[in-house]
Amino acid sequence: MKNARVKAIYNETFNGLKLFYRDSNLPDNLIANYKVGQIIQEKGFTDMSSIGGGLSGNIRYLIASAHPKDLSKFNPDSAKLGHFLLDTIAYFKILDIQKIENKTQVFLLNIPDNSISLFKNSTSNLEEEIIEKARKKFLDKIDSAPAPELQTEGWKERTKLPIGMNENGEMFFDDSKIKTESPKRIEINIAKKTIEINKKPWWKIW
Repeated sequence: MKNARVKAIYNETFNGLKLFYRDSNLPDNLIANYKVGQIIQEKGFTDMSSIGGGLSGNIRYLIASAHPKDLSKFNPDSAKLGHFLLDTIAYFKILDIQKIENKTQVFLLNIPDNSISLFKNSTSNLEEEIIEKARKKFLDKIDSAPAPELQTEGWKERTKLPIGMNENGEMFFDDSKIKTESPKRIEINIAKKTIEINKKPWWKIW
């Protein structure tokens, strides 16, 4: 994949990226299905909130997305919830999983459907930067009180199901079928607007 194509995908993925929250209560065997680096697909709509209090369940999906629909523009009740929505057939890369005692945070990056192979077979400095922020948010909020706006039965009903699998733990997408390529290391310099793929260390140049 050429640098220009990678740059376009990264712009689509990271430009305007924001963090959203979705808490639920899930059995441990379902949570155990998630692995760092895994690509998952959600078949249904993904409801999430811009309001981030303490965890109101045993799992938090922290979702990084640049293209959610802001439902508060259409519904005053959605505004109270900080309600955002991702369309059906959304793809995510699991960037990180953190667990403290009985609470788990699964950090998901919403990726374009034409970039699955790239994100499966690469890592980047941008991913590492937002992983660091995600871990800090988890630590900051682990002992906080849940956001009262998100404790309604209606919201809990919207967010009770796992992302990327059914209630029996069957994944909607098998990422083992993604073509395996040589691992790529992608370095993005936002200030200089440059991208480098598999840059060789200076001591290997000579």
